[in-house]
Amino acid sequence: MAYSRMSRWAVALPVALALAALTGCGSGTPASTSAASSGGGAAKTLTVFAAASLTGTFTELGTAFEAAHPGTSVKFNFGSSATLAQQITQGAPADVFAAASPATMKTVTDASLAGAPATFARNELEIAVPAGNPAKVDELKDLSDPKVKVALCAPQVPCGAAALKALGAAGLKVTPVTLEQDVKATLTKVELGEVDAALVYRTDVLAAGGEVKGIGFPEAGQAINDYPIAALFNAPAPDMAGRFVDLVLSSRGKDVLAKAGFETP
Repeated sequence: MAYSRMSRWAVALPVALALAALTGCGSGTPASTSAASSGGGAAKTLTVFAAASLTGTFTELGTAFEAAHPGTSVKFNFGSSATLAQQITQGAPADVFAAASPATMKTVTDASLAGAPATFARNELEIAVPAGNPAKVDELKDLSDPKVKVALCAPQVPCGAAALKALGAAGLKVTPVTLEQDVKATLTKVELGEVDAALVYRTDVLAAGGEVKGIGFPEAGQAINDYPIAALFNAPAPDMAGRFVDLVLSSRGKDVLAKAGFETP
């Protein structure tokens, strides 16, 4: 009887192993292995480097992109376009670069890291003052008053270069109390009441809601910034990079940007 039981086990064991192997190729396979075998691959991350002034609009578009591409996560690095361009040329992994000026994009294209970019939006400066406007700033020339504390973006930052161009067009010299590294940091100085005024983009004033008041001025029309976007040649997720650029350039992308106050190029 012992011999008979051993014989039955000797036959049953190979059969069980064979069935287990077949089961492993079916619905019992872990999800990640199943996705890979179907060509879907593991979950993908799309990394987008974008100007700080695009924070609200690109976050909204990123959410829409994730919904349209299940399994894809969009990761943003928002900041000064000049800093982002430098990071990319120094080897930071990124799929898409959206800059607030052609000059900062040129840093990347000159390094042969991206092809010809597409201009997807334009932005114009406004004077931002605290909601109560304690310094009674009404026009651009008021910023040249030494008693008015002014914040500007640093000159190498697109909003800083635009501010210098606008002030030059007006023949004004302004001595800021602070130079910030991106437009969001510049606007924050106004929101916190640390300065009386700042030159920032109209879109940032709109995004701040009632925290600040925006004041337009004629010379802003001579310092409008074009926003270029490009998929990078060394993109870790090249297919997704191209699709995200397409979304930004699409009618849906234009609607989101227009709602935030950007102009159509």
